Formats: sequence, structure tokens, C-alpha cells
Amino acid sequence: MKNNPEHLPIWIAGPCSIESEEQLWTTAQQLHDIIQRDGLHLDFFRAGVWKTRSHPDSFTGLGEQTLPWLEKIQTQLGFPVCVEVQTPEHVELCEKHGIQTIWVGARTGVNPVEVQKIADAVSHKPFTVLVKNPIVADLKLWIGNVERFLQADVQKVMAVHRGFPDNKENVLRNAPCWEIPIALKVHFPDIPILCDPSHLCGQTSYIPQMAQIALTYGFDGLMLECHHAPQKALSDASQQLTPSQWAELVRKLQFPTNVPDRELVRQRALLENVDNQLSQLLWQRMQIVDEIANIKKEHLLPVVQPQQWQKVVERYHQQEHDELYSRFLDQFLPLLHQYSILRQQDDNSYIES
Repeated sequence: MKNNPEHLPIWIAGPCSIESEEQLWTTAQQLHDIIQRDGLHLDFFRAGVWKTRSHPDSFTGLGEQTLPWLEKIQTQLGFPVCVEVQTPEHVELCEKHGIQTIWVGARTGVNPVEVQKIADAVSHKPFTVLVKNPIVADLKLWIGNVERFLQADVQKVMAVHRGFPDNKENVLRNAPCWEIPIALKVHFPDIPILCDPSHLCGQTSYIPQMAQIALTYGFDGLMLECHHAPQKALSDASQQLTPSQWAELVRKLQFPTNVPDRELVRQRALLENVDNQLSQLLWQRMQIVDEIANIKKEHLLPVVQPQQWQKVVERYHQQEHDELYSRFLDQFLPLLHQYSILRQQDDNSYIES
């Protein structure tokens, strides 16, 4: 296996779950042969040993019996293996079989007590720990999970973004909510953050687009599910690439290597998401103003109520900010007030206030 210089993206690939020794070895061997032939690299071979599934009848993995198979892959193919753990006992079994790269999954990530148990199990040991975003869109919870492993003096910590379940999302499996992983990267600028387009998309047809968006946003690499025969997979069949498809994808992806450019992209992406939210909030505010106008009209109340507006101004000035921002508020708030009054006028005429 080729080593990964610092300027290259971090690639992780492998099956969603281990279904048999033959399936595991065939997938790993095909990846190895393609990498050797095409001069590519793979940093970690991922494989699901213990699977947390939503439905009790779903395939939950083969468990501990697969760990010697993964040992063989590490020894004979040179791929460092990466597996998901859910308990300190899983950590102990991985350590016993020479597996020193683990990840904490999205479902485990919603329970800080369980995350802390895993952090205690790897404390001061030569593990690499990948922390996936929790299944709920909670930035503070994700930050807290990462902090637990940093405080445990883990050798290397990385974050993995796999999106968030959202009933309104009808195309992708999970909503990207890009502002959350970007904010995490701003909070932890020295920690690599990867994207998991397989779980984000749920369908292989969307993976190239989402993978490129992630890299353009400044993500440091990708974790992708890969199976030698996805159509026969016992879990997540629709989102697993073949080794050949994986190789074709990573060859086509563009990865910005200039650090200042990547930092600028991150900050601009964060700004874009803030602007989107700000636009939505301003429109929501105007809709509330419309409802207030109806109430005033029904009860014959005056449109302009100076005391109420003064309270609004005071709320905006409660937060500490610099002089330049104060000057911005002095210009922005009167304009906001004027257009709020305009929406409340029957004839929509412009009024100075």
C-alpha cells in the first residue's frame, strides 16, 4: 500500500458489513489490485463487524469471528483496518487482533455516556478514532464527542460527516446540513474532517456530486462503502460502489491542495450557509409582521408603536460587538422598521418613521 503524503486526500473504503470471509477478501483483494495497477492509495480499509440496525430483522454483522479475517488483510495486503465499535468490549477485541483504527457511529454518538466509555477504553493508547456526526443535527453534541477523545489523549482523532436524517429530504438519504461540519472544522481547524457520501446519498448515482462538493468545501477526504458485488449485499446495497467504481471516482475527483485556498473555501461555505439562514429568518420575520398587522387591524390598534420598537432595538444591542457593527445596526434597524411598517399599511405606501 502506498503511503499518503500530507497533501493527499484521506481515502477510506470497504464494505458496509462483513458477510463472509470470501466476500471480505474478494473486496479487499480487488481494491488492492486496482490500487497497485493505477498508482492510487487507500489509507484505511473499513468494514462493519458489529452493525447497529434500525429493524431487528436486518443483518447485524458476524461479530468477533471476523476479526482474524481483518488481521489477515492488514498483514497480507497492507491495509490498516478500520471498524465501528459500540462498547469498550469491542475496543478490547480490536486491540487483541491488532486493529488500532476505530470509529464511533452516528447512533452511538447520541449517547455521551457510551461515547465516554469508549473514550476511556482507548485513553492513552495508540488508536486512531473517527467520530461520526450523531444521528441528530446537534453541533455541540458532535463537538463534545470529539473533545472526549482529545481529552483521552488519543493518538489521532478525525471527524466524519454522514448527514442527518430529515423527513423533508426526499432525494438524498440524509440531509447534508453543510454548515454543521463546516462549523465543526472551524472549531477544530487541526483535526481532519472526512465526508461519508455513501450514507449521505443512499444511492450511488448521487455519490460523485456530493463527494466533489465535500472536497470543494475543504473536507480532507472521503469514507466510502465498497463491495465486490453490491447487488448481493446484505446491507445498504444501493449505496455501495464496486472497487472499479471507487477507483474511477477517486481519479476524477478534484482535491484542492493549496491550504489558503481550502481555508478560504471553508469560510465562504460557512458564510453562504449563514446567509441562507439569515434570508429565511428575515422572510419569516416579515410573515410574522403580517400576522401582527392583522391583529392590529382587527382591534383598531395603531400601526406604529414606538415603545414596542424601542424594545426591538434594545434586543439587537444586548450582544457585545465592535463599533463598526454598531454603526451597521444604526443603519439596518431603521430600514427594517420602515419596511415592517410598509407591510402593515393598507395601501402599501412608504412612511418615514
